Amino acid sequence: MDMTTGRPNHIMDYLTKLHQGGWWGWRKTDDDGNEIPNSDRMQYQHLIVHPKLWNNELKIMEDNPHSKPTEQECTDGLAALQTAFDDAKTKQETDKTSGNNKLKALGLTDDEITAITK
Repeated sequence: MDMTTGRPNHIMDYLTKLHQGGWWGWRKTDDDGNEIPNSDRMQYQHLIVHPKLWNNELKIMEDNPHSKPTEQECTDGLAALQTAFDDAKTKQETDKTSGNNKLKALGLTDDEITAITK
């Protein structure tokens, strides 16, 4: 997620919405045992699904029921989150403009509108 705007910008944003809990993570080493630098780890090819999950209710580790989504599912899921974010932002701006126009139509000045909307 973009820390300035809050807009989803990484497959992590999709993965965290897909299922609750720490069901997924990133590999730390490649197939040859070499450490993957942190700057390179958070890519689809290094995505793993943890075999076990902690069950808070039962206080036990249990099999992870989730499977690894495809790269296309991650890409499409992220795109859907971005579209939803953009649509919500556009709606908010449209609603604000519409509300201000209605207040102006009632005869309020810009200063009066600012006073009641801040």
